[in-house]
Amino acid sequence: MRELQRPARLAPGARVAVVAPSGPVVEERLQAGLDILRGWDLDPVVGPHVLGRDSALGYMAASDADRAADLQRAWCDPSVDAVLCARGGYGAQRMVDLIDWDAMRAAGPKVFTGFSDITALHQAFATRLGLVTLYSPAAAGVDFVKNDRAQEHLRATLFAPETVRTIPAAGPALVPGRARGVTLGGCLSVLASDLGTPHALASARGGLLMIEDVGEQPYRIDRFLTQLLRTGWLDGVSGIALGSWAACGPYDAVRAVLADRLGALGVPVVEEVGFGHCEGALTIPFGVAAELDADAGTLTLDEPALR
Repeated sequence: MRELQRPARLAPGARVAVVAPSGPVVEERLQAGLDILRGWDLDPVVGPHVLGRDSALGYMAASDADRAADLQRAWCDPSVDAVLCARGGYGAQRMVDLIDWDAMRAAGPKVFTGFSDITALHQAFATRLGLVTLYSPAAAGVDFVKNDRAQEHLRATLFAPETVRTIPAAGPALVPGRARGVTLGGCLSVLASDLGTPHALASARGGLLMIEDVGEQPYRIDRFLTQLLRTGWLDGVSGIALGSWAACGPYDAVRAVLADRLGALGVPVVEEVGFGHCEGALTIPFGVAAELDADAGTLTLDEPALR
């Protein structure tokens, strides 16, 4: 895993586009998120289909073609400095192959944010654009619009990334030790289902893997991790940081699976880093060289996430 190109940080007055590559968006939350962005002195613009809903498959914001077009149009607009995903849900894997990645690359580096199902796009931005991205709360997500910690950590990452180079863990070391590598990862179930697709990372070798999930019972977490292990995708991983496991059953049961499946890798593993589907979720940059100290409970970036 190599370091990726860092986009420029945002400045007051920057124009940011909000798009919905996956699930449908609640209008009230979208408006609340836009108000927060305006309060940061940003100029948010909204993609045409952010408040849409696919006529046949109502769990997606619009058709695959329309969601892809919204993302590509926003990214290729020279007046836009960042593209923020409104929410996760499901659907990014269905539209990622419809994007013209050559046109996206020609548009130059920009900031890209989102989490959960957006993991599929984080992988594509890494493999197709070679670009650092931010695994962050969604712009119209309930945690973002209601939680000061989530807002402030994302704001600091966007405007003053040197102030959030060290990301703390609340939990203990599942496996002690220190490791260096380049950050990658996202939602575990999406990583597992993305294996072997054209835009997925070939492996986690040399990386610091950041994983979390929501609503997956322990046996399903076992299945996803076993899939990653059996394919060799985890061979050579340097270290692992675990985020939230909301609605995944009793944490003791989840922890037992994580220890069983990850402990034998012989690399540092730290718990409760506080990113993903949790209250006050932190923003994690992907594609940045860093050190994971499981004993101290810290992830320290070599450089700020953004230039």
